[in-house]
Amino acid sequence: MPVKKDEEVLQKNCPHIVVGTPGRLFALAKSKVLSLKNVKHFILDECDKMLADLDMRRDVQEIFRMTPHEKQVMMFSATLSKEVRPICKKFMQDPMEVYVDDDSKLTLHGLQQHYCKLKDNEKNRKLFELLDVLEFNQVIIFVKSVQRCMALAQLLLEQNFPAIAIHRHMTQEERLSRYQQFKDFQKRILVATNLFGRGMDIERVNIVFNYDMPEDSDTYLHRVARAGRFGTKGLAITFVSDENDAKILNDVQERFEVNITELPDEIDISSYTAYTSKKYPSHTITSQSHNHRIIKVKAATTSSTITIAQLIQQDSRTVNKPVFDLGDMSL
Repeated sequence: MPVKKDEEVLQKNCPHIVVGTPGRLFALAKSKVLSLKNVKHFILDECDKMLADLDMRRDVQEIFRMTPHEKQVMMFSATLSKEVRPICKKFMQDPMEVYVDDDSKLTLHGLQQHYCKLKDNEKNRKLFELLDVLEFNQVIIFVKSVQRCMALAQLLLEQNFPAIAIHRHMTQEERLSRYQQFKDFQKRILVATNLFGRGMDIERVNIVFNYDMPEDSDTYLHRVARAGRFGTKGLAITFVSDENDAKILNDVQERFEVNITELPDEIDISSYTAYTSKKYPSHTITSQSHNHRIIKVKAATTSSTITIAQLIQQDSRTVNKPVFDLGDMSL
């Protein structure tokens, strides 16, 4: 949403609660459109992410200085590193820490987690196989770069998968439009970078792919948590292609005390989906066994072997720097 629209709303109304990203709130406060002189509660959600990022932390600090000294400060996050914890405390006086649960219990109930060992140039073929045989409502596929995000989304479209991409090289307006398309079920497959790894709750998502391994255990948790939201079931599949990937996967298992097993030959559909869409047919190959629908996850499908690197080389168009980082995505 353009800043001008927020300014128009604030000129007509006096809100009791304001929710926004640090960049947007700081811009509105700096232009004197948003007054912070009567703020009584200062709340940071996903505080670890906001305060670890230097640009976002700078905006948070500036906003904090514009608020009254006497106020309640609250910070929330599913994960909080030892490095960020002291930074959080600088915004507080004698803070009380409340642990809803320890790290070992942070994994989601009802979320099946598996890994698949393969080479980087084998990922596309395996992904297509799984998308063909798994029954899904909506899927999120996480990659490690904007270039891989664009290339994989294009490749999925060429293979007739209803895919859409979201990344930081898009304008804010384009990101919001694509987010809404996915949320409204106009698209069933989303390819995204870590930008989409937090705070996006879409009930129909029941499968998450880590096409590229996340850089740490915190990012892994936030990514896979996009599936199995609102008490539903879900499936997370992580591609492991080198020793570093294997190390991060081990770190995840040790920290959260979860056993992530190798992807089996068959998966019971009832273990990762609670309902299916009547609007769109699912891509499934099923057989009956013990009154359960079983997915054969090693079925042979597409013969396409084009790699992400080849697609990137084919598309030599330059990408302009974004007007906004997706950290400023107003949702």
